[in-house]
Amino acid sequence: MITIKLFTFNPFQENTYVLSDETGECVIIDPGMNDATEENILTSYLSDHQLKPVLLVNTHAHIDHIIGNDFVNRTFQLPLYAHAKSAQFLTSAIVQARLYGLNLEKVTPITHFLNDGDVLTFGNSHLQVLYTPGHADGSVCLYAPDSNFVVTGDVLFYQSIGRTDLPTGDYDLLQESIWKKLFTLPDTTIVYPGHGPHTTIGSEKSENPFVAIGRDTL
Repeated sequence: MITIKLFTFNPFQENTYVLSDETGECVIIDPGMNDATEENILTSYLSDHQLKPVLLVNTHAHIDHIIGNDFVNRTFQLPLYAHAKSAQFLTSAIVQARLYGLNLEKVTPITHFLNDGDVLTFGNSHLQVLYTPGHADGSVCLYAPDSNFVVTGDVLFYQSIGRTDLPTGDYDLLQESIWKKLFTLPDTTIVYPGHGPHTTIGSEKSENPFVAIGRDTL
């Protein structure tokens, strides 16, 4: 069974996740630490729980989700897993960080490319990769069927969806990604988004004003 630890980091209030299981191995998803204090919060948790990071994964490459990649890469010698189409955002990440007053000096390149249908393994656990563009090219969600949850990045939120007014955003494509990749999951599946509180697939299917199913969308 996977244990989920949520940290909310940086001025964008981004959700960073550590997923671990009974083996002590863990995955760090979207590290958003912006300073030494936030880095210490993450490392203290890992140390206190005797966890061994084995995977570094980005759901997408917007600046608030990748700003802690270099720290994780250097500290734990972990390569970066992300979709190939996320690489375009990394080329301008340092400039973007400066515009927003964030601390980024080095960008970690993607060395392991994720594709729809891939399975990531850590310890005794598995995460299925769902390619879900629309908010940003390269967006993926990570689904754990045995533990009944999905990490959605900025694709699906509680009562909302990701912005589509940024480069490569596409409202129709985002709706399609949600309807075909997320809303086909069991209604009880817990949704852990990139910002804000968790929710469930069933709640968003019936109540989300942007994508609730009131017609034949699947």
